[in-house]
Amino acid sequence: MSVMSTSKPTKNIPITVFTGFLGAGKTSIILSLLPKLPKDYKVVLLKNEFGDVEVDSQLAKQSSLAAVSEILNGCMCCVLVGQMKTALLEIREKYRPDRIFIECSGSAFPATLAFQIRELERETNEDLKLDAIVTVIDAENFAGYEDTSPTAKMQASYTDVILINKWEHVSERALDILIDHLNTLNDTTPKIKCHPDRAGVDPELVLGLDSTLFQLESRESHPALAADAQHHDEVETVTLLRGYDRPSHAHAGRDHHHAHDHDHDHEHTGRAGNPAEAGAAPEDSAEPPLTESQLLDALSSLSKETVWRVKGFVRLEGRGLHILNWAFGRHELTPFEDGAGEHPGTVKLTVMGERGEVKRAARRLAERIGARLV
Repeated sequence: MSVMSTSKPTKNIPITVFTGFLGAGKTSIILSLLPKLPKDYKVVLLKNEFGDVEVDSQLAKQSSLAAVSEILNGCMCCVLVGQMKTALLEIREKYRPDRIFIECSGSAFPATLAFQIRELERETNEDLKLDAIVTVIDAENFAGYEDTSPTAKMQASYTDVILINKWEHVSERALDILIDHLNTLNDTTPKIKCHPDRAGVDPELVLGLDSTLFQLESRESHPALAADAQHHDEVETVTLLRGYDRPSHAHAGRDHHHAHDHDHDHEHTGRAGNPAEAGAAPEDSAEPPLTESQLLDALSSLSKETVWRVKGFVRLEGRGLHILNWAFGRHELTPFEDGAGEHPGTVKLTVMGERGEVKRAARRLAERIGARLV
């Protein structure tokens, strides 16, 4: 079914799943698709955020999406699969969109998720239907994170289309080597270069694909499931705070799903003693904002081998509140209007990286910016 035909009512709700490693650019590609769709075409995004700092979701809410639904503090394709099914059914009931986009967390390989969608196809008589698995590749860093993440290989191996993002930052030879390598992992799937400067791709290339992957008949013997069972151990997350009071309502580590207009609180447990790691902290909301040079100096000290993504909110001297997105040495600062007053502090960041290594790097980052680990 062509996306251009979707301005007319459809009898089912197609689901497009976007996957790709941390910082590959999934959110940017999704947001770039929206202006290219018919004006009356209703899209709802189901977003799986790593940690509990809803950075990408906040950016998405400023777009033309009909709604943004979030699943936090876990991986939707494994431990939170039940919540994913519930969220999809709620979206169908509440919004009845023309299409649902699912954006997986960066470490997600959506084999289990895709099979769950296939189950929903059967349970809803194909009212909800898997349309495509789309994998986003970071051309600049794929070779580096592929070495430490089997999931990155699996994401490229089982997909309907591979989008090569950030290719303009590498040489022509490096791009040729990348494409050759992707062909060794998956020589049958189309590989499409995204337009530079976040212009994304033509919707016709990624929507209306009617995927044949992950049919229920193949579930018991599918080779992807063995790898999928272990992928969530690859990434560890650490939260850094400065100027934020300790939240008062505990979720005790539980995962949860909510729509974009719901209020939510979190409590984290840290070790007492070291102020950089204690969950409790003295009142520090009056602390001055960071200077931009202080922030960038701290970020420049991070190793791309152990820290893969830093995202969250920072308050900069003379510039106000910004969303920070840092991935593999590149950063972006986006001004953010905190109309709801949810971000009174100076720093609220999630640091993601190699399990067993990222906490040491996060501790050093916290010391440089005067934050604490929680």
